[in-house]
Amino acid sequence: MPSRRHGIANDLRTQITTGRLKPGERLPSETQLSAKYEVSTATLRSALAMLQGEGLVEKIHGKGNFVRRSLRRITYVGGWGAQASQSAPDATLRITVSTTKIRARGHLPDLLQVPTGTPLTEFHCVSYEAKSPHSLARIYVPRDLEPATVLNEPRPYEGAEARFAALRPTSAGVRETVSARLPTPDEASTLRISAALAVLAITRVTADITGRVVEAALLVLPGDRADAVFTTRHVTDEGWTER
Repeated sequence: MPSRRHGIANDLRTQITTGRLKPGERLPSETQLSAKYEVSTATLRSALAMLQGEGLVEKIHGKGNFVRRSLRRITYVGGWGAQASQSAPDATLRITVSTTKIRARGHLPDLLQVPTGTPLTEFHCVSYEAKSPHSLARIYVPRDLEPATVLNEPRPYEGAEARFAALRPTSAGVRETVSARLPTPDEASTLRISAALAVLAITRVTADITGRVVEAALLVLPGDRADAVFTTRHVTDEGWTER
């Protein structure tokens, strides 16, 4: 016999998949749903968490729970950036970027190979499809290498990605570390995903021809819609080959 939370989740799931609850529609308040199903708020939230983990519901802080619109998949291409595909025809992907002056602390000195306290600029980037968060990135650059033109306004995603690529110092090597893990509370809140949904975490470190680290990026992609593609090129007598 299914538990109460499974029964609630099944009922709401059926309403969503049959179109009775439509994409973008706000669900009744948690108080109203708890009363309707005659359960505690904790049980109701547990049921909603199941639907959040399935990507059917998203919780927006201060506004409530909404039926999640279908989001395009993210394909991370090794070497730079997250590229999106399979979008709905009217979907708009944009990115917001904010900058903060910080000092290298915690894991950042090792990541950027700089002394503790070195001045850095942090670029906090969140991409959106319509109004739904799509992916998250935190990019760190030594202050003396900060681009003269910074990205601090909402712009189309593709344009922002191209501008970052153009502003970055010429690189000679990129090292990427990929892992799957649970999101931090801040990441789950920003991406509006369940804390039980695994994310694809990518740490990318870029160095110039002298070996100096010119940029470190920490990318977080929701695991329910993210793929990573890496291409290896080999030099042969006939030229380049790809695998």
